[in-house]
Amino acid sequence: MDIWTMVITLLGGLAFFLFGMHVMSSGLERLAGGRLEQILKKMTSNAFKSFLLGLGITVAVQSSSAVTVMLVGLVNSGLMEIGQTIGVIMGSNIGTTLTSWLLSLSGIKSGNPIINLLNPSNLSPIIALVGILLIMLSKQNKKKDAGSICIGFAVLMTGMGMMSGAVAPLADRPGFISAMTAFQNPILGVVVGAVLTGIIQSSAASVGILQALSLTGGITYGMAIPIIMGQNIGTCVTALLSSIGVSKNARKVSVIHISFNLIGTLIGLIVIFGINLLFPIELLKNTISPIGVAISHSIFNVFTTLILLPFTKQLEKVANFVIRSDSRSKKLKKEPVFLDERLLNTPSFAASECNNMTVKMAYMARDNILLSIDLLQKFDKKLIERVRKTENDLDNYEDKLGSFLVKLSGKELSDADSRTTSKLLHCIGDFERIGDHAANMIKSVEEIHNKGITFSPEAHKELAILTKALEEILNLTTEAFEKDDVVIAKKVEPLEQAIDFITSEIKSRHVTRLQNGECTIETGFILSDLLNNYERVSDHCSNIAVAIIELDHRSFGTHAYLNSIKSNENKEFCADYEYYVENMRWAERGSCSSVLHHIP
Repeated sequence: MDIWTMVITLLGGLAFFLFGMHVMSSGLERLAGGRLEQILKKMTSNAFKSFLLGLGITVAVQSSSAVTVMLVGLVNSGLMEIGQTIGVIMGSNIGTTLTSWLLSLSGIKSGNPIINLLNPSNLSPIIALVGILLIMLSKQNKKKDAGSICIGFAVLMTGMGMMSGAVAPLADRPGFISAMTAFQNPILGVVVGAVLTGIIQSSAASVGILQALSLTGGITYGMAIPIIMGQNIGTCVTALLSSIGVSKNARKVSVIHISFNLIGTLIGLIVIFGINLLFPIELLKNTISPIGVAISHSIFNVFTTLILLPFTKQLEKVANFVIRSDSRSKKLKKEPVFLDERLLNTPSFAASECNNMTVKMAYMARDNILLSIDLLQKFDKKLIERVRKTENDLDNYEDKLGSFLVKLSGKELSDADSRTTSKLLHCIGDFERIGDHAANMIKSVEEIHNKGITFSPEAHKELAILTKALEEILNLTTEAFEKDDVVIAKKVEPLEQAIDFITSEIKSRHVTRLQNGECTIETGFILSDLLNNYERVSDHCSNIAVAIIELDHRSFGTHAYLNSIKSNENKEFCADYEYYVENMRWAERGSCSSVLHHIP
C-alpha cells in the first residue's frame, strides 16, 4: 500500500468514525428523551452529585464536548451558576472514556468462536443488520432510535477497522519506527495529542486513531500516556469555540474546563515521569494495545477527578481571576432569562428547558391576573407597575420562546419531544394573551380609582362569585399544564362554560339595575370591560386545556374534544358543569343541554 492510498484510507476511516459517532450519539440522546437532562439543574447542589450527573449524561450522549457546550448555553441563559458546572465537567471527562472501551474490542483475538465474535469486524455486520431491521420494521420511535444506535455503532467500528487497516503496513516500515522515537519526549506527546484532538474536535476519534496505531506494535505506554493527556486538553477547543459571543460568566465554563485538564495533565506528567526519573517504570517501555489505551485513558481521567474534586471552589476562583466581571456589569439589572441557542445542540434537553420556561410563563400569567383582581379592592400604584412589567416580560417570553421553538422543531426530535414542542407552540400565545387581559384590567382599576366609581353591593357579590370561578380555572389550567395531566385538563371546559353563563347573567342583571336607576352607564361600561376580560381569560384557559387533551390523543384537530362533548351529551362534562355552577352558589343556573348547544 503506497503512502497516498494509506492516507486516503485513514481519512475515509476517520470520516466513517465521526459519522458513526454522530449517529450513535443522536440516537442515544433521543432514546434518553431528555430524562437525564431534566434533572441537570436539580442535582447540582454539591460537587459529588454534579459529578455523577455529568458522568450519566455523557454516557447517554457519548460526547463530553456536547455536555460542555450545553453548560455554556445554560450559564449564558442564567439557568445555572458557575459552581454547578464544575462537577458536571469532571464527570463528563470520565463518561467519555466508554468509547475507548468499545473501540478496544478491535484487539480481541481468540480461537474461541464465541469470544472472537466480540471483535467488531465480526460483530458490526450483525449489529448493523439488527439496526436496519429495527428501523425498517418497527413503528415505534424508540425502537427506531435503538436501530440508529446500532447503525451508528456499526459505522463507527467500520471506520475504526479502516483506520487500523490503513496504518497496519506502518509496522514493517523502518521510517515509522524511527519517527515514533520522537514521541519519547512526553511534552511533544501532549502537544501532538492536543493538536490532533483540537483539529478533529473529537477526543473519541483521536483516541481511536491512537488505538489503531497501537496495533502496529510501535507505540509504548510511555508514548501513549502523554498523547492521551494532550487529547483531554484538545477537547477543550469545542468549549472555547462555543464561548465566543457569550457572557463573561458563560466564558468561565470554558476556563474551568481548560484549567481542569491542564492541571490534571501537569500533575499526571509530574507524578508518572517524575517517578520514572527516580525509579524507572518498566511498564512505560512496554508496547501498548488498544485495551491498554482504554485502561490508561480511564485511569488518567479518574485519577485527575479524584485529585481535583475536593478543589472545586479553587477552580471557580481561577475562572473568576482569569475572567473578571467589571463593577458596571454587576450593577446592571437582571433581564428576563431566555434560552441560549447552543442548547439546540442537545434537542431533548432544549425541549425540556422550553417546557420549564413555559411553565414559568404560565404561573407569571396566572399571578398577574390574580394581582389585577386584588387591585380592584385595594389600589396600589407600585403593584400596578409590577403588573405592567410582568405583562411586558410575558410578551418577551412569547417572542423568544416562539422563535426558539420554531428552530427546535426543525431538529431531529424524539416522538415525545416533538409532541412537547407542538404543545408549547400552541400554548405560549394563550399565556401571553392572559397577560394582556391583566394589563386591560389595570386600566379599569385606574379608572375606578381616578373617578371614584363604586359598584353596587349586588354587583360586588356577583363579581366575587365570578372571581372565585376565574381563580379556580386559572389554578386548574396551570396545574394541568405543569403536570401534563389530562384528567385535570378535562375539568377546565365545564368551568369555562359555567363562567360564560355567570358572565351572561351578570350582564343581564346589570341591565335590570340600570333600568331601575340603581347604577350608572359609566359604571356599566367598566363592569362590561371587566366581564369581557374575565370571559376572555377563561377562553384562553379552555384553549390550553384542549391542547393538552388533543396532545394526549396525538392530534390537534380543530376543537375535536369540544365537538365530542357536544355530540355525545357528555355526562362527565354535565356533572362537572352542575358542580361548578352550584359550588359558585348561583341559584339561577342554566341547563347543561343549553350549554352544550352553545359550545363552538
